[in-house]
Amino acid sequence: MTLARTDLLLGGTVVVALGAVGAALVSQHVHDMQPCPWCVLQRLIFLLLAAGALVGLLWRSPLGRRVGAGLALLFANCGIAAALWQHFVAAASASCNLTFADKLMSATGLDGLLPQVFAAYASCADAKVSMAGVPYEFFSLALFLVLGWAMLKVLRQPA
Repeated sequence: MTLARTDLLLGGTVVVALGAVGAALVSQHVHDMQPCPWCVLQRLIFLLLAAGALVGLLWRSPLGRRVGAGLALLFANCGIAAALWQHFVAAASASCNLTFADKLMSATGLDGLLPQVFAAYASCADAKVSMAGVPYEFFSLALFLVLGWAMLKVLRQPA
């Protein structure tokens, strides 16, 4: 894989991850789809994933690309787990108050610092919505899978 293709994968990952957060904010603030704790946790994970890919893009060495892609892959896997948990466990419960996602977001303080981005305003059951018949969290899951695959491609390139 060429350096230009690696840069494209890393840069594309940054753009797509940030775009996912932007789409979530449009869904919330324009279409009144209020987020649950697992929703806002996935926003944070997308931002961390973008930060990892950005490290790989800016640290102009094979080691830097591997470190950044490795971080981004770690966060993609966290996002996959969060999306699956949201769908199969949290959405089936009446409340997601005091769950791991709720506690983590409170611990970061981001829900108070940037409530328009990181505050949860709905329960997991209330936030369960579909777009075109597909559960909303599956769109997030698909992006985490694609971005994780892209980071694997970066990691597999020869040093």
